[in-house]
Order: sequence, then C-alpha cells, then structure tokens
Amino acid sequence: MVDLSKMDQKRMGKLFDYAILPKDTTTQKVLDGAAEARTWNCAAMYVSSPFWMPVLVDALAGSDVLPACGINFAWGSATPQTKEFEAKEAVQLGAKSIDMCLNLGALKDHNLAVVRDELKRFKGAAGDQVLTKGILDMAFLSDDEIKIACELLVECKIDYMKTATGQFEGPSMEQFLIAKKACAGTPVKLKVSGVKFPRPQNAYAFILAGADLIGTRAAPEIISALPIMREIGMVPAFLED
Repeated sequence: MVDLSKMDQKRMGKLFDYAILPKDTTTQKVLDGAAEARTWNCAAMYVSSPFWMPVLVDALAGSDVLPACGINFAWGSATPQTKEFEAKEAVQLGAKSIDMCLNLGALKDHNLAVVRDELKRFKGAAGDQVLTKGILDMAFLSDDEIKIACELLVECKIDYMKTATGQFEGPSMEQFLIAKKACAGTPVKLKVSGVKFPRPQNAYAFILAGADLIGTRAAPEIISALPIMREIGMVPAFLED
C-alpha cells in the first residue's frame, strides 16, 4: 500500500503512467505528451502502438520515464501469435513497459487456453527487463470473470493487472477490490485506468484502496490537484522524511 503521507508532487508522479492514445495522435502530440510526462515525473509515457515508439524513445532520452505502448490496443481480439509479434516489435523499438488487451471473448467463452497462450507469449516476448501489464476492461466482465482473469495473470507471471483501456467504461471500486483480492499475496501489482470523473478524487480513492499505478491522460490534472486533496482531508498531510 502506498503511503501518501510520504508523497510530495514530484514523488507522486511515479504513481502515474501518462498516456496519449487518441486515434488522431500525431508526432507533435507524442512530443508534447513526453514533455509533460518528464515535467510531472511520471513512471511511464504510453502511446497506443509500437508505431510511435521511435518518436517516444527519442523524446524521453535522458529521463527515467519509461517509454511504453499498448499491444493490440484497444480491442484485444487478435490471435496470440499476432500479439506476440507486436510485443516483440515494441521491445525491439525500445519499449520498457507494454500493456496487452486480453481476449475478452475467449475469456467469456471460458476458452482459457487461448488467454493463457497469449499471456505466456506476451511475457516471453517482453522478457525480464520489460514490464508487462494485462488489460481486463472490467466493464465487460462479471465478477467471476475478473477473478479468473487475475488468476491467469498470476499464473503467467504478468507484472500488473490493469483494470481498463480507458477507451470504454472504467472500473467500479467494487470491481477493483475483487481484482485486488484475487491478486493478494502474489507479485502481481495493480494499475487502474479508466478513472471516472471527477478524476482527481477518484484517482486518489483508488490509490488509497491499494492501486500501485494510475494510467491516465489526465496525469497532470490529478497530480497538480494534490494540495486540494490534502486541504479537504482526502489525502493525508505530507510528512517530511
């Protein structure tokens, strides 16, 4: 659990993966996003696919912000072999963190062999030096399906459970807590994306509930709201080391 009393705005940045994901993304938007990710000391900066990785890697050079991208974003219905190829390409182009959308149709059909196969291929393509995050898009899943998906993430040694792509409905707190319980006692960490409005309050609520990371295009807005969240008592006062 993150101790928010030890977090000033700079440290808080490392709880956020910043993302530029729209279909109309351009080179300039990626460059602007990378600059903001550096300014706000974010953990990673995400683009939607490996296509943008060369631009992003150059823009983040010399910083500790991880260049990152989605895999089969945002649908997740490609074959395991296609996802494996895309993940390998992303890593070759310099990605240090990759988030793959799970095949929800296969999951709902209880065709778990397909989901297991794609996760193992995904992890194998990433290797040990690149973070892996499996995207559930919980709004489309039942409580039991969320549990099963988390169990597969644990089995396949994926680094993070990610709640949503942020392109559809985001997770409820109840759904997040189901995933948290399913991953408890395992190495799998928790990333929340698809934070609903009002974003600052909801993002900090998920962190207080146990999220390790927040993935959002609103990272600057949420991080800059930290003093207000402290003023209203939602986030504990900052305690100097």
